[in-house]
Amino acid sequence: MKIDLTGRIDSNNAADAERDIMAQLAGAGSEPVVLNAADLEYISSAGLRVILRLKKRFSDVRIVDVSSEVYEILEMTGFTEMMPVEKAYRVVSVEGCEVVGEGFNGKVYRIDQDNVVKVYKNADALDAIRHEREVARLALILGVPTAISYDVVRVGDSYGSVFEMLNARSFARILAEEPERMDWCVREYVDLLKKVHGIEVPAGKLPSIKEEAMSFIRRIKDRLPAGCGDKLERMAAEIPESDHMIHGDYHTKNIVLAGDEVLLIDMDTLSVGHPIFELAQMYNSYAGFSEYNPQVVKDFQGYDRTTALEFWAKSLRRYLNTEDPRRIAEVEDKVRCLAYADLIDWKSRHSDLTEEEDRETMALWKRELVALLDRVDSLCFDVPSDGEKPENELDIEAVTDNLPQVLAFVDERLEAIGCAMKAQMQIDVAVEEIFVNIASYAYHPEKGNATVRVEVSEAPVTVTITFIDHGIPYDPLAKADPDIALQAGDREIGGLGIFMTKKLMDDVAYEYRDGQNILTLKKNL
Repeated sequence: MKIDLTGRIDSNNAADAERDIMAQLAGAGSEPVVLNAADLEYISSAGLRVILRLKKRFSDVRIVDVSSEVYEILEMTGFTEMMPVEKAYRVVSVEGCEVVGEGFNGKVYRIDQDNVVKVYKNADALDAIRHEREVARLALILGVPTAISYDVVRVGDSYGSVFEMLNARSFARILAEEPERMDWCVREYVDLLKKVHGIEVPAGKLPSIKEEAMSFIRRIKDRLPAGCGDKLERMAAEIPESDHMIHGDYHTKNIVLAGDEVLLIDMDTLSVGHPIFELAQMYNSYAGFSEYNPQVVKDFQGYDRTTALEFWAKSLRRYLNTEDPRRIAEVEDKVRCLAYADLIDWKSRHSDLTEEEDRETMALWKRELVALLDRVDSLCFDVPSDGEKPENELDIEAVTDNLPQVLAFVDERLEAIGCAMKAQMQIDVAVEEIFVNIASYAYHPEKGNATVRVEVSEAPVTVTITFIDHGIPYDPLAKADPDIALQAGDREIGGLGIFMTKKLMDDVAYEYRDGQNILTLKKNL
């Protein structure tokens, strides 16, 4: 039952307000109580006691549309911990606004020169907004160029997330308005995709996309001829698990150029898995959905099917790093198996197949899938490396002259996550000690390279810095800590650097594996 709270509730009128509320709730039983605070200007401790007594009598109580001033009082007094309290949201209209991007769960509109709003298709979208903000923050920490929402607003009957994106244009719009930039778009699009797929996600942070794929395959297997469904399910089950990031809705409306920076948006579909699942979704965006009716891609992306197919073909070649038509066709056939299975499931859930176009489209996808299953025996394939180090790794000659470059590399990544100056200085001291140690002893009297890797994880936010060299096997942690109580003349030479490192870091670990010294430093921020 909904109760309106209005004006001020203080010691002068709290008793009257309580009697009025209880009168409205007479006979409500165990029905949930919603206190609408849209017109509540002020509440004192006397008013809070009214709500507290209400909460004791009715277990399911929540307060909605709370002004920032009243919310601050509720938060300060612990009421936000006792019951759901929802802030009031400013109202934004997107009527007549340009559509900047579009994903599975919502559309992105430009509301002014500096800001865009993603409007969710689900009217009860607050949980989805919270989820997307969490995974977008995780992606940003892990190195994905994206935007973090700074406000939540009401848009019609739904909600929206507001982002600052100065002069942002989607790649879909660029391709539609400037087709001569096709090759530039392909390069930026695929390079960002490879960056995303190269990120290892901490365990449990994102769901597995393979589980979702296995679900839709099981839903459609009985719609296929005998044996086809079982074969598809077996091949999908054999796709190796992976902890690498997958966007899940990677197409040209979700890649935007903001100023001179390329950003990935619509992050609520983030997951982990093998790249084939991403490529299958991409194939459907450019080819699968519009295979029967070419107007579909025109309506969605804003450019024609010929452009879409060219973009897909060039993107796949660049992603696979090959011009070999046999290799490209082999991988594309594997991708299309999953793509058509997804399309068949989607059509089955979104159409009763009473329209001729729906029936013909479904029949086309089934024919294509059955023909593919006749010649494809595995969905597995390897993605070639470009031979480039990930952006969170520095491979450098281990000489002391290179210390400034190493520190600059580490500091750049620490500053990107807003690391406090004190923690940054502590990390810098440890990095200097370890790198100088490698430079001085690992390859002596020869020279060699060292790899410095910087990784950031959450809960708590932790920076992990790994040093890898192929030098003489040496465990610096095996040496006993120096006795710092001794006078300088009585101390043994050496050991102070690693001692300082252990004191400054939250964890230091060493292992010798595959001919490499691997030393790992961890600092909780």
